[in-house]
Amino acid sequence: MLSTKGCELSIVISNSRMNKSYSSGITYLFIIAVLPFFILSCGDANQQQGQQQVEEYPVLELQPRSIELTSSYPATLEGKQTVEIRPRVPGYIIEMHVDEGDWVSKDQVLFTLNNVEYQQEVRSAKADIQAAKARVSTAEDEVERQQSLVDKEIVSQYQLQSAKNELESNQAALAQAESRLKNAQVNLGYTEVKSPVTGIIGTIPYRIGSLVNSSISQPMTVVSDISEVYAYFSMSERELLEMARTVSSDGEDQTIQQRVAEMPQVNLLLADNSRYEHQGTLKLASGLIDKETGSASFRATFPNPQEILRSGGSGNVEIPFNQDAALVIPKKATYEIQNKRFAYVVTDSNTVESREVSFLPVDTKQLFVVNEGIAEGARIVSSGIGQLDDGTKIKPNTVDADSLYQSLTESE
Repeated sequence: MLSTKGCELSIVISNSRMNKSYSSGITYLFIIAVLPFFILSCGDANQQQGQQQVEEYPVLELQPRSIELTSSYPATLEGKQTVEIRPRVPGYIIEMHVDEGDWVSKDQVLFTLNNVEYQQEVRSAKADIQAAKARVSTAEDEVERQQSLVDKEIVSQYQLQSAKNELESNQAALAQAESRLKNAQVNLGYTEVKSPVTGIIGTIPYRIGSLVNSSISQPMTVVSDISEVYAYFSMSERELLEMARTVSSDGEDQTIQQRVAEMPQVNLLLADNSRYEHQGTLKLASGLIDKETGSASFRATFPNPQEILRSGGSGNVEIPFNQDAALVIPKKATYEIQNKRFAYVVTDSNTVESREVSFLPVDTKQLFVVNEGIAEGARIVSSGIGQLDDGTKIKPNTVDADSLYQSLTESE
């Protein structure tokens, strides 16, 4: 008997009439000839036995669960009030009282324009008033003189009426002169360009010596009131309808605007991916759907006490909402091929098959929310899918769904 690697070979020679030495020689020759084939066959058997070993994989059974989801939308930031500063009268800049980035208050002087000609207009208007007053005084005296003559029947009533008409004409001229003075004073005041709001000065493209007027292509500067900042973003019509349905409402007759107003406060993700410390309120900014883009405009209002947010900035508005019956799978349980996502579903025979899955466009960091492709009750391989192929037989190790989801949400 010969034993090699767990295989057993028995050779029995039972010819009693055979010569003992001859029998031994034949036996050795036979063993030498058969041994290589015997070893190879034993190796193949052991290799096939190893290949048939079934690996253990964690398996998750999908059941609907309540989850807080977050939709993220790119947004542009605008101050509560952004005002372009343009001169009301033409003139050369002779003095700048502020610099870019300065904080200014309402009615603070920003620029001074040359005002020589406007001062001259004021002086001329004052002189015209004095001359008009003198003419009015003379006309009043004439009316009094003509009245006394009429009383004495020295002159006719016609001459008295002519004197009264002259007085009214001079009084009208005085009123015009006073109006011109007011206009000249207003224009003189416009040579001091003031801020209409409290805010922060923007860039200043014009410097001392520049000629400016009300029709210049660029404003002298921009003043932004950023005590509150508006984040403007767009949402598709489909997303708007889905959001309106998922928002809880006390009354069925409430409008979308009212439902949006009842939504929880939203967050703002800044350009450096940090989350802004203050939450904002959401409002539907437009009652129309854009025909070209098929989207609705929204506005989120954020307080800005530290003036961190600035007009012209960007960020992402994160809108939280709850979904009561969502099928959720870990992102690490999926893989991507040509912009499509797949997961391995475990069959009743404990083999796996690859299945394409679509997900809702929401941000859950470590999780995907199933839209189509996998149904309730399906079992999927939750991790370690790199070595799997269609038809691979596995040993399922069912994981606790609550513990798995808790660990994934806490790591976000």
